[in-house]
Amino acid sequence: MGSQVNILVVDDEESMRDSCRQALLRDGNRVEAAEDGLKGLAMLEKESFDLVILDLKMPGMSGMEVLQKIKEEAPEVVVVVITGYATVESAVEAMKEGAYDYIPKPFTPDSLRIIVDRALERRKLSLENVLLRTELRGRLGEEVIVGKSAGMQKVEELVRQVAPTDSTVLISGETGTGKELVARAIHSQSNRRDKPFIVIDCGGLVESLFESELFGHIKGSFTGATETTYGRFEVANGGTVFLDEIGNISINIQAKLLRALQEKEITRVGSTQVIKVDVRIIAATNKDLLKCVSEQTFREDLFYRLSVVPIVLPPLRERREDIPLLANHFLRKYNEKREKSVTAISDGAMKVLTEYDWPGNVRELENVIERAVVLTGGGVIEPADLWYYEVGSKRATGSDADEVKSLTDAEREHIVRTLKMLNGQIGKASEALGIDRKTLRLKMRKYGIE
Repeated sequence: MGSQVNILVVDDEESMRDSCRQALLRDGNRVEAAEDGLKGLAMLEKESFDLVILDLKMPGMSGMEVLQKIKEEAPEVVVVVITGYATVESAVEAMKEGAYDYIPKPFTPDSLRIIVDRALERRKLSLENVLLRTELRGRLGEEVIVGKSAGMQKVEELVRQVAPTDSTVLISGETGTGKELVARAIHSQSNRRDKPFIVIDCGGLVESLFESELFGHIKGSFTGATETTYGRFEVANGGTVFLDEIGNISINIQAKLLRALQEKEITRVGSTQVIKVDVRIIAATNKDLLKCVSEQTFREDLFYRLSVVPIVLPPLRERREDIPLLANHFLRKYNEKREKSVTAISDGAMKVLTEYDWPGNVRELENVIERAVVLTGGGVIEPADLWYYEVGSKRATGSDADEVKSLTDAEREHIVRTLKMLNGQIGKASEALGIDRKTLRLKMRKYGIE
């Protein structure tokens, strides 16, 4: 059966409980037992089980009632029912209520193990389906870390050193510097590479939903909770959780996250059941977390728990020698992706790229190159192709000392035109410009744009 799983046997016959325990313990699993339905449900409330083997005919609370309760409270638990009174109808009814399968008495240890293996495979597939719905950020290996500067070579060396360990990593850097890319590189070079890599955008959810996103919730735990759901930690079990922009979470959530890191266990919203999880944490921030600690907006104990291995990504303006490498990398990428045949970036265009300060960093550069590949009328990207709207080649030539100032003017005009075209919608404009909303608002204040 592979890695250890937690199994609960609920049967009123002691001999049956012992037989099931002995058969399943041989596979290295943890097996607990309950002598009736009420005790079984009480155990399920306290801890998480992967599979329940449930006798349908028991005194007091019937097996069918127990099954219905399990499927209401913990639908992810796989249930195999034992039927000893030889009616196919009862087994079929149980499967309609959510049981995976049934096994008639008497049965051999081998037949029990076979059906349990199949049931656990079903649970694994169920979790994988949740993962497929959750992981929408792309596949590992689609991108690489590009850079020959001393700063990026240091980053790559740290990635190689820390990846094989299970140490928690804190990646710091401005927006667009490639923090998620570094996190993916760490995961892909780790022993968890074949397990899930789950991204959690800590700035993308309101606090009332954030705890549910992290840890899941049970049906009825809050308005709108119409079914029990997995949290990201549970889906990522065995793999890596990437907490992007960790500095945005509230003090209340910080305390619960700290407990999850220290105890390696979570509790769904509305539940008291403890669920053990094995995940590696990689966090990222564009904030000065030590300053946040001093301002008491970020817990000091959580900061030190997260920053076991700190990695600092330099902004693009501090590694200008990497700009030609990155620009050509994105040129190749979008030639293929957009089915274009742009052969090169001219010297003049490359000069403009290397002189610009890139407040949106690598992300902004990528967006500029993608637009240029799509919009250029020739086979070579020229300075005039570097802006989404026609700013004029004279402003974008970068041919003399005045051009740094005129490029700033071009940026202001570019922002104004983008906002006008998108009817002042900050979100859509920031996406089109390749920068986040905060950076766009700062630029608007800087340039006096209403």
